[in-house]
Order: sequence, then C-alpha cells, then structure tokens
Amino acid sequence: MSIRVGVAGWSIPPALAGQFPSVGTHLERYGARFSAVEINSSFYRPHRRTTYQRWAASVPPEFRFSVKLPRTITHERRLIDCRSLIERFAEETGGLGDKRGPILVQLPPSFAYPGDAAEQFINDLKGMITGSVVLEPRHASWFQPEVDHMLRRQQVSRVAADPAKPLRAAQPGGWGGLAYFRLHGSPRIYESPYGKDAIEAHAKVVASLAERGADIWTIYDNTTFGAATQNAFQLADALVNTNSEMARSVTDRS
Repeated sequence: MSIRVGVAGWSIPPALAGQFPSVGTHLERYGARFSAVEINSSFYRPHRRTTYQRWAASVPPEFRFSVKLPRTITHERRLIDCRSLIERFAEETGGLGDKRGPILVQLPPSFAYPGDAAEQFINDLKGMITGSVVLEPRHASWFQPEVDHMLRRQQVSRVAADPAKPLRAAQPGGWGGLAYFRLHGSPRIYESPYGKDAIEAHAKVVASLAERGADIWTIYDNTTFGAATQNAFQLADALVNTNSEMARSVTDRS
C-alpha cells in the first residue's frame, strides 16, 4: 500500500517557490516535496526515451511518474489498430525505468463503450507495458456492471474524477488494488481551489482506502492559477492529521 499526492505537471507557482528547495531544475525541486507527478504532455506529443531517462534521474528513488497515453490512440484511433503506437509509447516511457507508475488512458466524452474492442486494446496495452493501467472514461455507457467486471478481471482501475461526468465517475471503479483521483477544480474546472472541508473529506476517503490495502494516487489538475500545488500541500498535511486521528482511535478502542 502506498499513498501518493501530486500535481499534473511540475511547474512551481512563484507564490509557493519558498516551499521548495531553491536550487535545481523545477522537476528536481518538485521531487523533493512530492512523491508523484502526472505527465500530461505525452498526450499531445511524443518524448524521446532519453528525455524520460533524464526526468527519472532527476527525482528520488521512491518517486513515481504516471504517464498519459497519446491522444492519437485514445481520441483519433479510439483504441483500434494501435499496436504500433503502443509499442512506440512503451519504448519511450521505458526510459523511466521502475519510476514509471500508472498509464493513464483518458477517453473522449463522446466515446461510447465499444464492447470487445476495449478488452482487446487492454490486452495489447498490458502485453507491452508492465505496471498499472488507469482508465478515465467519460461516456455513461462505460459505467455499467459488465464493464466494471471486465476492468476488475483485467486489473484496470477506473479513475475517480472531479467534476464528475457522469456522476458515477466521482467514485473509483474497476480493480480495487489502485485508486486514482484526478481533481480538476470545482466549480471552475482547472481554476478553482479546493477548500479546507473538501481537502479534509478527501483525506478521510484516502485513509479509508489505504486501510483496505489499496494504493492511492491523488493528482490535482487545477493548475491554471497554481491552486493544484497548494491543494497538494494541504492534502499531505491533512493525511498526516487523519492518520494520527485514526491511530488514536485504534488505541482508544484497545
């Protein structure tokens, strides 16, 4: 079981620069404070294997990167006939070595569940890339019991997103060994910060999942005005407090 908190990208807002080391690249400074990051740029363009190797060498041994699958696979090909594209992505991201965390597969809101083609794609993906896969569907047809059963069988986790469209997307689904939260800001997506109550409520959810033995990732994507980084710090602090309270509760009952 591990709990990871991070941001979509490792830019450091000027207002929070004092909370990071003063020397090093942005990634080196970011990696000194957080245990994970989500690479979104891979969705838009490929990166050389040597680039991934350089990033991996910039962070501590326990740090992990999640990597978003290219849109050519998810949005243009819509998971069909993608073996060569997956092979290229696997070779490139292999530069992260054992610091490569979950592969994030985000699907277009208009993409309905394609039946057997979805499982064939997952088979191809998992056959070429070792490690976890997290799926972020955004069409209601993916949120059915038979799809959830398929994801559990394939050990693929469904992302929990905020804002959630459809509403069932607010909760993790699929395989229960990994829970992956993508928090985009609400009510203004990518902009709004999460308040104290929301942070503390999420910390309790994370602690509860951790008690069941799941690995948990929380990625803040409300990055437009720097709220994501502040919220990540706040969640890390809230998790410390929540774990302390849970430990005291266990002691009181014993």
